[in-house]
Amino acid sequence: MSVIRTLRTIRHLQTRQIVGQLRNRLRPFVERPTPFFQQAVPERAECRWPSAPKFLAPGAQENTAADLSVGQLTFVGEEASIGWPPADWRVPALPKLWQYNLHYFEWLWALDFDDARTITLDWIERHPLDRKQVGWEPYPTSLRLMNLTAVFFGRYRQETETDEAFHQALWRSIYLQAGWLQSHLETHLLGNHLFENGAALAFTGSCFSGAVAQGWLETGLNVLRDELPEQIPGDGMHFERSPMYHSRMVYLFQLLLATDHGAIASVLDPLADRVTRALAMLCHPDGDIALLNDSAFGIYSPPKDLLPPEVEHSVGPWALPDGGYFGGRTAEGTYLICDAGDVGPDYIPGHAHGDIFSYELSLAGHRVVVDSGVYDYVPGAMRAYCRSTAAHNTVSIEDQDQCEFWGAFRVARRGKPHEVMWTPAPEGFQLTGWHDGYHRLPGKPTHHREFRWQEGQGLTVRDRISASQPVKSVTRVHLHPLCRVKLTGPREATITYAAGTFRVVFVGSGTLTVETTWYCPQFGRKEENATLAFTMEGKESEVTYSVIPD
Repeated sequence: MSVIRTLRTIRHLQTRQIVGQLRNRLRPFVERPTPFFQQAVPERAECRWPSAPKFLAPGAQENTAADLSVGQLTFVGEEASIGWPPADWRVPALPKLWQYNLHYFEWLWALDFDDARTITLDWIERHPLDRKQVGWEPYPTSLRLMNLTAVFFGRYRQETETDEAFHQALWRSIYLQAGWLQSHLETHLLGNHLFENGAALAFTGSCFSGAVAQGWLETGLNVLRDELPEQIPGDGMHFERSPMYHSRMVYLFQLLLATDHGAIASVLDPLADRVTRALAMLCHPDGDIALLNDSAFGIYSPPKDLLPPEVEHSVGPWALPDGGYFGGRTAEGTYLICDAGDVGPDYIPGHAHGDIFSYELSLAGHRVVVDSGVYDYVPGAMRAYCRSTAAHNTVSIEDQDQCEFWGAFRVARRGKPHEVMWTPAPEGFQLTGWHDGYHRLPGKPTHHREFRWQEGQGLTVRDRISASQPVKSVTRVHLHPLCRVKLTGPREATITYAAGTFRVVFVGSGTLTVETTWYCPQFGRKEENATLAFTMEGKESEVTYSVIPD
């Protein structure tokens, strides 16, 4: 069965991914990193950026200078004492994503020049290139290059350029890192990983004079030119369909454009506005992103740091049709986002969840119907739960998922939405469609869903399940942990939240219960929350429910 599942997974890969995967697996047998690391480095190149570029620090910056000074670091919701400098830059006892974050060097922005210089020299000396060194994998190398270059040739340029010994050591390390990255682009993964590789080479190459840096710049720009038409389609939403990773794309656009380099601007300027406006559509009234697919708070820069004042959160219905997101917003703090798109790109669905026709809802500025978020990227119970259909505000059938999820990022058979119809009106919209995610089950059940939203009247959702034999289906509505639920009838619940109450009323033949589930708004953090579950059985089942503000 695992062989069949694997074949169902890899059949979606692109040819260049397969070639990249083969190359990535064969490299350790033929590659010799030590001679590369010991090569002679050409004379130091000078920084050619304007004298005072203004770069925004990346991410949420959880770690302060005081934390770092005692070696107490927090990444992806997990705190660890590793010493400072770390006793071992490999920290093998911690999850790989934690190790990655250590080697991103985003924490460098919290340090003054002397401390930043000291710790950077320690990493250069004690984390040399080796095929087993996590810090030299292409993805952390990409992020680290951008942070080293921005901090030392942006924020601390004068101090760096007047410290001859450090300047030379830093240049040698950047030269080796960029050269290694240039020959290790993540074509075996593609998606946001390859985009980060290209962004890092373009950014670092734009900083320095000379032919070598020009080569980095050209390689990076070629990656961006090749990837942008697919990764940023017409509506501006990043094609992996994660609001979290989309916010990272907005940050990268701003970082690269802040170099004021003409070649970079010619590639990014035509798309920058639509990418930024798409982020505004993905934000709740509290100012933070929707938690659809692999999304969590506190990883990338908050929207308030990325959205300029002139970008407004438009009132009324809105749509990102290429991304598959549709919704509405009112001036009084109602916000709705519905997911009616593919789970992700067929050849890279690693950040996808089983959330076709799921949604999130805020009332009076408060989140009330929530996505379950993401707890971690480690194979196990919580990773499986957060990706599952049962963790989303849609319908699960026979306790199965819309897609065959396995491992931490794998997807074998996956559901597809069909006949998605979006009909906006001045103060509302209708959204309809069906998906085939359960056609692999006996009876080939199909889930049809219709959303109707009207400003001032609430949200109505209609589900219809069709199959050639009886099946059990469960329609779920996940509520924010601060919501308090009271069943006020066999098919009705009253929910109390910070701004008042609202009712959820079901019309159909079935049983309404309240489940205890998990809400994971940040990596490593889970909170119990209440979920309304309406269970039906039959060949043809139908339920309509309304979310009605009181």
